[in-house]
This record gives sequence, structure tokens and C-alpha cells, in this order.
Amino acid sequence: MKTEKRLKELGIELPPPSNPIATYVNAVRTGDLLYLSGKGPGAVRGKVGADMSWEDAKTHARATGLNLIAVMKDELGDLDRVKRVVKVLGMVNCTPDFTDPPKVINGCSDLFVEVFGDRGKHARSAVGLAALPNGIPVEIECIVEVGDAKKDGKKAGKKKR
Repeated sequence: MKTEKRLKELGIELPPPSNPIATYVNAVRTGDLLYLSGKGPGAVRGKVGADMSWEDAKTHARATGLNLIAVMKDELGDLDRVKRVVKVLGMVNCTPDFTDPPKVINGCSDLFVEVFGDRGKHARSAVGLAALPNGIPVEIECIVEVGDAKKDGKKAGKKKR
């Protein structure tokens, strides 16, 4: 429960995992990899470079990272099972002249490193797009390597569904 303790130290309370808005699931596990579907910051709408600054969008990327961690916890039962955040793909809803999507997606990347330490360091792509679903300013997906956390000397099993 080291990761849960870290969340408390940071004063972070995870939101409940959001439901998919179309025909897909929040995550799919194959082998030791957990693929998380793209998530956004909730009901926030807007385009970076027109409706909001990159700094505001970075805050929304952090909120999106919290939503992704909530899905990880829901899927795995224990965040200590996250062996490594492998890859992050961040998409920013922005004007054609906005050239700093990486600055926005740092909101999520920085959060992953704060929460998971070295296990949160990841490969990443950050791209600007003309539009995102429902007008959200940022959408982020990720791939996580999964291991077994140890509890009282026993391996933790996958959460029952």
C-alpha cells in the first residue's frame, strides 16, 4: 500500500472511475500490460489557444491523470501492482497555431512521477488536434505494466468482477 500512502501524503483523493461514453471499456489487460482507454478532465470544455491558456489546460491534464489512476485502481485493486507506466499518449484540443502540447501533457506526466516515483516515468507522445470528443481540452490514454503486489507475504490477486 505504498502508493496509497503516497496519495495521502500528496493530499490526493481519487475520483470514482468514469464510465465510457461509447462502445468500449475503461481498460483491457493482456499479459502483463494494462491498456487504458482515453480519458478527459470531466465536464470541462474548451480549446487551448482560444478558450484557455496552456497553463489551464495543464491543470486539466493533471485531472485527467487522476482519472486514469482511478481506473488503474479500479482494474487492479491495488496501485502497488503498477510496475511501470510504460507509455502515455496525450491529445490536446487546440488552435492550429498552438505548438506546445507537451507543456500541457506535462500535467499528467508530472502527476504520474509524483505518485509512482520512478515507476511513473514513461515514454510519451503529445499531439495537438483540431477537436476532441465533446469539446474537451485534453484526452490522455496510457499503457501500464502490471505486477503482483505483496500483502502480508502473500501475492494479491486480480480484483473480482
